[in-house]
Amino acid sequence: MRDKGHTKYIFFTGGVVSSLGKGISAASIGRLLKARGYNVTIIKLDPYINVDPGTLSPFQHGEVYVTDDGAETDLDLGHYERFIHTTMTRRNNTTTGQIYYTVITRERRGDYLGKTVQVIPHITDEIKRRILQAGEGDGRYDVVLIEVGGTVGDIESQPFLEAIRQFTLEQGHQNVMNVHLTLVPYIRASGEIKTKPTQHSVMKLREIGLQPDMLLCRTEVPLPPEARDKIALFCSLLPEMVFEARDVSSIYEVPLLFEKEGVGDRVVTRLGLEPCEPDLSGWKNFVRKVKDPSGYVRIAICGKYTNLHDSYKSIIEAFVHSGVENDVRVELKWLDSEEVEAKGPAQFFGDVAGLLIPGGFGERGIEGKIAAIRHAREKGIPFFGICLGLQCAVIEFARHVCGLAEANSTEFNPSTPAPVIDLMETQVQVAQKGGTMRLGAYRCRLEPGTHTHEAYQTAEISERHRHRYEVNNDFLPVLKAQGLRIAGTNPDNNLVEVIELGDHPWFVGVQFHPELKSRVLHAHPLFREFVAAALAYKHHQQENDEKETFHEDH
Repeated sequence: MRDKGHTKYIFFTGGVVSSLGKGISAASIGRLLKARGYNVTIIKLDPYINVDPGTLSPFQHGEVYVTDDGAETDLDLGHYERFIHTTMTRRNNTTTGQIYYTVITRERRGDYLGKTVQVIPHITDEIKRRILQAGEGDGRYDVVLIEVGGTVGDIESQPFLEAIRQFTLEQGHQNVMNVHLTLVPYIRASGEIKTKPTQHSVMKLREIGLQPDMLLCRTEVPLPPEARDKIALFCSLLPEMVFEARDVSSIYEVPLLFEKEGVGDRVVTRLGLEPCEPDLSGWKNFVRKVKDPSGYVRIAICGKYTNLHDSYKSIIEAFVHSGVENDVRVELKWLDSEEVEAKGPAQFFGDVAGLLIPGGFGERGIEGKIAAIRHAREKGIPFFGICLGLQCAVIEFARHVCGLAEANSTEFNPSTPAPVIDLMETQVQVAQKGGTMRLGAYRCRLEPGTHTHEAYQTAEISERHRHRYEVNNDFLPVLKAQGLRIAGTNPDNNLVEVIELGDHPWFVGVQFHPELKSRVLHAHPLFREFVAAALAYKHHQQENDEKETFHEDH
């Protein structure tokens, strides 16, 4: 561990358009600093007024990322954890809603002693307090990276940008760095790239009182030296602080691209940190395997948000990680559960070697998921159910194996005579929706001899949860009698955490969200083993096809 000097802060802002990749850029520079031995963390400042994304539709916000301490946060925190291998907490995601909620609560208590509560200084002071608080963490960090959501010029972002201006003055320019990400569009009709949007974006930032120290220019074509020089001149920067952020085939290439461009060294020099060679050998090997695997395996994801893949961002990335560890590319086949319900599952599974049912809420598409699970169970296709996926698997098993034809969840049918999935006792009296589910890390004790125990190689694990409903223990005797195995339970309240089928090649359902703990250099063990099972199924099917072809020819 390096000697602790003054904590350094790097702010990331975006201009021109949204969705340029500030989160990936911040996580990538965090990785470069981590590779140099620095202790880093990353914060997301979200300008929306919701307290957190927990009550937002996935179509509005994408995936809700849950931390160990039970915070429902922005999906960018997933990128942070995956890139820098540092556990995030509720301190790592702050929203305008949280800021105003805190300040208004203090005002109602009389903490401001009769003063008029204003954006400056009260709102900006609370933003600065949270930035400093996150930097302290369990021990002071060397570098704190802060991503500001939205685009420069948005009304919603103005208090955050003003807070950054004040923060820079208070902490000292030598301890604070501003990185601005902009778009440099390529006009195909004229064959030119245009720097004007970047110039205007920086101009807007400077009107607020912030001068960027570094520009990352998103572009689909190489940034020629004359364009770099022009941007530097009009944005009051040296050309060596203007970098191209080219489009790449994998987000995991971005740290290597930045390092090749010299971004890491420039950040270290600008902040007065001790320069040293980064160790990116493991990362380079990972990217090489992502880009050049020895084979592929196709896995179906059956859900109701499949038109917006960001709804399942952590699952997608977990498949990338587990694919690398199996030396294959995992091709995902997206199935709309309502379409499966309408047409039946058989026509969708001829070219897949595994089925994953992800988490979700609400009745829409449930019967399609149940039909898909039945098909996978009966045909011996490897199955992995996550959260709602486990619950659907229990419903399917109860209906078609245990003879409980009307088995259901009380979430979908409150009057079902066989509520094999029911509302948790702790949720019965809960009226407020935001932040009240079973959230965060809970223990799970695993049964020896199960696929799950074999994957983890340990008797007890800790995984993150986000749900209100659970397997109804009253039905466990009949479920277990017909072959459902309870492979994991919570030791504190005896809730079912993992189910398996012993007579199936690989059939696992978990109440938690394992995708949230998969990392770039450490794939989650359940995803790793699921992909391995799918690969084995694919090879078995290919062998059978070859045998059939041989017999037909002879």
